[in-house]
Amino acid sequence: MCPDCEDFARTVLLLGQLALYADMNGADLDFVEAVSPSLAASLPEPPGTAAEDS
Repeated sequence: MCPDCEDFARTVLLLGQLALYADMNGADLDFVEAVSPSLAASLPEPPGTAAEDS
């Protein structure tokens, strides 16, 4: 897997796991609020986008 593909897949997986955690009883929603914007901001461009292909 290409490095960009791996980073993208890992970040999407972490965002999904964080969303699942947020829906759990007893989840620390302060943690979710603190981490989710940073994690979303670190999401790289999807592999194979027009910006990369140019």
